[in-house]
Amino acid sequence: MSILAGIGRIFLEFLASVGRLSLFLGNSLWEGFKPPYFFRQILRQFLEIGYLSLPVVGLTALFTGMVLALQSYTGFSRFNAENAVASVVILSMTRELGPVLAGLMVAGRMGASMAAEIGTMRVTEQIDALTTLSTHPSKYLIAPRILAGVLTLPLLVMVADIIGVFGGYLVSVYKLGFNPATYLKQSWDFLERADVASGLIKAAAFGFIITSMGCYQGYYSKGGAQGVGKATTNAVVSASILILITNYLLTAILFDA
Repeated sequence: MSILAGIGRIFLEFLASVGRLSLFLGNSLWEGFKPPYFFRQILRQFLEIGYLSLPVVGLTALFTGMVLALQSYTGFSRFNAENAVASVVILSMTRELGPVLAGLMVAGRMGASMAAEIGTMRVTEQIDALTTLSTHPSKYLIAPRILAGVLTLPLLVMVADIIGVFGGYLVSVYKLGFNPATYLKQSWDFLERADVASGLIKAAAFGFIITSMGCYQGYYSKGGAQGVGKATTNAVVSASILILITNYLLTAILFDA
């Protein structure tokens, strides 16, 4: 009986969390559409999420493309299909690795930062002070972050795709001996608009997930510094898991698999 009671308690807590998250996001989006708009806050989030995340995303994409070219060449050489390296690198980067790796990197960097910043404001009662000053916290703190995340992640992924393909090009041409013109032609011939578009759609979804989880965990943090630390960890873990689940679902939908 105690086991059933425990399962029921966990299930009810899960439903309560889903309901609270839904109300939090619905209220944030509703408030975000209504004036006044905090353009300076939005611009600041654009810079923090996009510009400041560019080095870590670019470095990750560069080495991923390089390793992908090496591994593909090693595998394909077993059945004389080395010419497929260019197509594998560009399709893998644009469809999957670009958006997923960029999402995970931004989740680790900005998801944690948002949860820590908003969580600190919560435990030091700065959010209560905003409400006292007739500034809605969802409009000032949450909506600009979600908007910036949804719009910035696709731009980051476009840059990651280009850098990742460039990394594969460097290894293929200067280490594996591919002809540069032939490699670029094969990459371009195999690439379709749907491949790039699917990656950008995933990136927008991942941006929404990262900013939502970071803001939600920080907004409901409690218990002082320990509570802020817990919220930071929860923001990164929950965003990373949701990114992987969403990636599978979007892949199945976009490619009708």
